[in-house]
Amino acid sequence: MVVPNAEDFRRALRAWLRNAETEGRSHVDVNAGDLHRRLGGYPGRGHRMPVCCHVMYQELRAGDQILDAPPKGQGASLTIRYRLPRP
Repeated sequence: MVVPNAEDFRRALRAWLRNAETEGRSHVDVNAGDLHRRLGGYPGRGHRMPVCCHVMYQELRAGDQILDAPPKGQGASLTIRYRLPRP
């Protein structure tokens, strides 16, 4: 089993944002659990949810909104609304 790393999450997140932008959307809601599932790492023994969430926070820009964040801001329920287009 391959365990996703930060760069895997970064590539998947940027592809998700690029696709939404290509579709002409003004924003996109990204859920950490959904992003993690795209890479086949959640749920599972080797999941790296804190790494996934950290990458999502790093990608935040002015005007983006955190929606439904759990108390510590990490976990499968973390959802961030990213504005499009990205700077």
